[in-house]
Amino acid sequence: MTSSELQTPPLDTARRLAEHGDLDGAAAILADLAAADGPDAAQAAVGLAVVLDEAGDVEGARAAARAALATGHPEFAAQAACHLAQGFEREGRLGQARGAWQAVLGVGTPAYVPLAHLALARLALDADDPDEAESALRAALDTAGPADGEPRAGDAPEGATDVRMHAVQQLADLLIERGDPGEAADLLLDALRDASGDDAARLRVQLGIAHLELACAEFAGAVEDGGEAQTSALAIELLARTLPLRGRADDADHVWAYGLDHEDETLASEVRLRYDR
Repeated sequence: MTSSELQTPPLDTARRLAEHGDLDGAAAILADLAAADGPDAAQAAVGLAVVLDEAGDVEGARAAARAALATGHPEFAAQAACHLAQGFEREGRLGQARGAWQAVLGVGTPAYVPLAHLALARLALDADDPDEAESALRAALDTAGPADGEPRAGDAPEGATDVRMHAVQQLADLLIERGDPGEAADLLLDALRDASGDDAARLRVQLGIAHLELACAEFAGAVEDGGEAQTSALAIELLARTLPLRGRADDADHVWAYGLDHEDETLASEVRLRYDR
């Protein structure tokens, strides 16, 4: 071993060995560091979890991750909890994954809290619990930092913008699905102020969908208001032609039938003209 190798920090040596495929060598160094209870113990334990996972030793990896989590280190304990959660999710052990993501929240490191809320929202959606998902998505938005990009004490750092965009998109979908397109539109418009590229395009599509839902509600309201025949017929036509854009062709058929068979012959005649054109 050369003098330069002797001077290389053990963590760097372990990382270099892992990068070159010597997982056993890397694991041996990391295991010694993790057991030594020194300043690098938490980082070494996380590194050991990653190396053992890559080597196929899932239980050994989880033991190392739990050891890192037990240190309470703000960075490496959070990383360890994320490692545990992601592994449980891959195996479909969603209850254990939820507990591990909650452990991330317990550590409280700002960089990881929004990610944990977003993951908990995903698990809630998988469990068909939209209320819990909505709560987690709002928490992700609250902890990911301000939408306007202005710095604020305690904001989540790197990656917060991606988390915010994912949370906005998922929350908007939930709001539209539960029949609150107005709030969804407000949320999307706010997010668009800072979005660009693919994010902006996706948000605009969602905003268009929210506006379609709002339009359907207004057209239906105009029909229910029972205005003069031409206005009601126009509202019926617009509603019937918009509903299929939201995958509601059957509802559109019912709207046409309502107008075509209306007891007010003047209205029915106006609807027939619009239906046939």
